[in-house]
This record gives sequence, structure tokens and C-alpha cells, in this order.
Amino acid sequence: MTLTRRAALGAIPVLTLPGLARAQGAWPQRSIRLVVPFAAGGAADSAARVLTPRMGERLGQGFVVENRTGASGSLGGNEVARATDGHSFLWDASSHIVNPSLLRGLPFDYATAFTPISLVVTFPSAVAVKNDFPARTLAEFVAAAKARPGAITVGTQGNATAGHLGLAAFSRAAGIEVIHVPYRGGAAAAQDLAGGAIDAVFTTLVSAGPVVDGGRARFLGVGTLGRVESRPDVPTIAESGFAGFESNEWAGLFGPAGTPAPVVSAMYDALAEAIAVPAIRQRLVQIGCVPVASRPAEFARFVTEGRAAMATLVREANIRAE
Repeated sequence: MTLTRRAALGAIPVLTLPGLARAQGAWPQRSIRLVVPFAAGGAADSAARVLTPRMGERLGQGFVVENRTGASGSLGGNEVARATDGHSFLWDASSHIVNPSLLRGLPFDYATAFTPISLVVTFPSAVAVKNDFPARTLAEFVAAAKARPGAITVGTQGNATAGHLGLAAFSRAAGIEVIHVPYRGGAAAAQDLAGGAIDAVFTTLVSAGPVVDGGRARFLGVGTLGRVESRPDVPTIAESGFAGFESNEWAGLFGPAGTPAPVVSAMYDALAEAIAVPAIRQRLVQIGCVPVASRPAEFARFVTEGRAAMATLVREANIRAE
């Protein structure tokens, strides 16, 4: 089926591939390597594995998803930044726009080492509290935090992660002071929340969802501008008194610097077609994603603006890498 599909579409001619001398002629010539700099089974990795089979059908070659973790995602980033085979791509997240402000001595420059292709999905952030916490709304949570400055504990998926940065931004917007408790992943934070070890979490819906669904915690707000399809009863932080507030994790597709325009277009088209398939879209929603599939130019602006915003937040909130 794959070969028939490819023959119908026609191979993608790539006449010039600066720095990728081995990828001459039609593209793709072989399987496509997708480096995911996060652990297998996580939200970003799961989204990649939902989408790549259909993308492979469109392109006429399969995808090999390779998890390369470590150094806040920069090890995986370096694999693609130095790739010259014409078939390696990066499936990165918010660390892509945070790492430049946190990590020193990187062997590549995030601003110049990659070609943005698409913002694929977002993972809505959420505030959830343990069952016996007195607040039933976000406004009541803020009031409780103001009544007890520096006493309420809030877990995130780790130091300098999207959750930590989101919590810092929300604390500044709300004028509150809480105790940040970093974990090794949002699921671990959620489990401690369910057990009552911490008061609240600022992490993704997908991480906190199981303990909320199990009746061991409850959501107070989500970090999207509009309500989330999978959790329509949870109000947004923006509508809860913080107009314009937005804080979410995301996954995006990048090629190495110099990826030819025809290849960028082919990868984007394959991605957009996969996301448009109702069954695939529904599966993404089920695992806690909001499908996006932004165009390359739009994603490039998102990355540039996000990098600048994160640099300001990291500096003003005095966030440091562990």
C-alpha cells in the first residue's frame, strides 16, 4: 500500500540539499528518522506514534521514532542539528524555546540549527488541587495563597519545565507566593497530589487527568484560551480573572537547518493530512492533545516569539537549570 500511495503522489524532487549531500534526487529515499528527546510513553512521544504511521503512508516511507533523552532535551536536539542524511527530524517541545536561556555550552544554537515545520499539538496545562483543599474555584485558590504566603505547595513536572514556567507566570499574574515542588514528570506530581503530599499541581491535563478521574483531586482551571474539548466543564484560567493568560506544553516538528523547501512542504502536508483524519484526531484528543498543525511560517514566528518571552520569564523569575 505504501509503494502504491507513493507512486500515485509521485516522489518529491529535491534538486538542492545544502549540507546534505547524500540525499540527492527524489525524497524520501528511505525510512525517516524522528528523534523524540523525551521518554517513550509520554504525551509528546505518544502523539508522534499516533501520527507517524499515516504520515509514512503519505510519503511512501516509514518512520522510525527514536527516543534520545537527556540534558533537558538538548541531546536529542544535537542529534538532529548535526544530521546530514536528509532524513532526520526533531519532535521537540517547550524546552526548545527555554533551553537557550538555561543551558550553557550547548554544541549548537537553537535559533539557527533548525528549520521549523509545524506546531503539531498542544498539551493544555491545568491547575488541580487535592480533594481536601478548601478552594473550589481558581479565585478561591488565589485567595487562599494570599492568606498564607509561601505556605501552599504546588508540584510540577520538574525544574525549568513548562509546568514550572507556567506556575511562575501564573504566580506573577495572581500576585501570590507558593512553594514550587519539582518532580520527575507530571504523573509523579499528580500521584503525590492524590496522596495529599502536596496541595496542588500545575502540570498537563494528561498527567493530572487520571487522579482527577479517579476522584482523588479536582481541576480548577486550564491554561488554554478556550475551553478544552476533552474537559469542557473546566474553566480556563483566562476566564477566571486572568484575561489573556495562556500556558501550555506543546510538540512541534523541526528539520535541520537548510532543510529544502520541498521537503518542508512534504512533511507539513503529510502531517496536516494525518491530523485531518477523524480517527487520528479523536485519538489525539483522547490522550490529552489539542491538534494544531500550524504552517511552517506561523510556527517559525511562534518559536521566535516564544524564545524571547521565555528569556524574559526565566530572568525575571530567576529560574535556574538543575
